[in-house]
Amino acid sequence: MASPKKRFSYKGVWVNMFGLNSPRPTAQRPARKPAQIKRHYLRSFAATGKPDAPRNLLLMYDIPHARKKDRDWFRRQLKALGFIMIQKSVWVGPGPLPKDFHDYVKSIGIENEFKTFKLAKAYPSSTSGART
Repeated sequence: MASPKKRFSYKGVWVNMFGLNSPRPTAQRPARKPAQIKRHYLRSFAATGKPDAPRNLLLMYDIPHARKKDRDWFRRQLKALGFIMIQKSVWVGPGPLPKDFHDYVKSIGIENEFKTFKLAKAYPSSTSGART
């Protein structure tokens, strides 16, 4: 009775007993599934108000690192909506947020990752010169 050849794998490469490459026979090679391309395009939003609108909305968020793509998209959209960054996750800008933006954020599942606060006094604009 003939015993089957002993096969070794080193770092994902099939090798013989001397450690030299030994290609796997095509009969043993599993059929590859076609690559499934997941295309997830995030929507863009633009500011609808005046460029000199008072910045009276404070927005704080904490989107986990596992959702880095969504977090980067969120930052870009805040910038497009006229927000300025105070800290990495604290932004201030004109309020309120557009309804379609808020609905879209709900649809991608990050509505619980940020909070908004209405400021009693507008945040000073960087174009106003000296702050008092």
